[in-house]
Amino acid sequence: MLETDHFLDIDDLAPAELETVLDRAAAIKAGEDAARLPDHTLGMLFEKPSTRTRISFETGMTQLGGHAIFLGPEDIQLGHGEPLSDTSRVLSRYVDAVMARLFDHDDLVEIAEYADVPVINGLTDDAHPCQTLADLLTIREAYGGFDGVEAAWVGDGNNVGQSLVVGAAMVGLDLTVATPEGYGMDDDVLEQAADLGHPPTVVDDPADAVEGADVVYTDVWISMGQEDRREEKLAAFEGYQVNNDLLAGTDADVMHCLPAHRGEEITDSVLESDRALVWDQAENRLHAQKGLLVELLDA
Repeated sequence: MLETDHFLDIDDLAPAELETVLDRAAAIKAGEDAARLPDHTLGMLFEKPSTRTRISFETGMTQLGGHAIFLGPEDIQLGHGEPLSDTSRVLSRYVDAVMARLFDHDDLVEIAEYADVPVINGLTDDAHPCQTLADLLTIREAYGGFDGVEAAWVGDGNNVGQSLVVGAAMVGLDLTVATPEGYGMDDDVLEQAADLGHPPTVVDDPADAVEGADVVYTDVWISMGQEDRREEKLAAFEGYQVNNDLLAGTDADVMHCLPAHRGEEITDSVLESDRALVWDQAENRLHAQKGLLVELLDA
């Protein structure tokens, strides 16, 4: 059983607990762990639309013998119809856990503060720890562990990248980050990684980041809700596209959390190549979240 009550950020887990969740996920995926959550219900709150988050959590609960309830923007007006605190307290009387995919991370923190059941971050503008679980599971599968593996993040210092920086530090994964000026990881995220004893190497040039890399990771440049900044960001990220030219001379595999804006941060030729770990990575959202759920709910 995990010591944390909630999973809002990747470092809500201790490093040993993170390894435990990854071990549990791998065992469930391999059919070596028959964990079940019968008669358990997961309430899923969505302010942002999603493909992978909804389907992986809903399928995961079904496969574990439980049930998931989808509550979208038209079903529940978070903070508008009633205070977040009231919504959280009521949900706690109905469900065994809450997963929330929101814009404002502070809203997630408030929901967790008033909840009597575990709250899981399905994504906020600040962090995406469930994606990091899947990312680390994918790298561990592909390379047999983290020792000696060189990873590179190329692109925006967004929520996915920030959770990855901290998660990589927790497992001792060597990570190099290349972001344009003004779009880097938050200073407090880099400080967290430094406090964990394994900060990333930060560079400006994507070519420097991918040199010697085993795996190169990118994500969209224009995240949900940033559509009005499209032209500004496309100009800022010129030269940061993960394409065949950038990867020339490397044997690096490629990761992307999806959805991909093909032709912007990554090309079709790379995404459809044998380099891509993207589809294993997407599948591992299911297995990683099942591992998290059974550990959080002590199954």
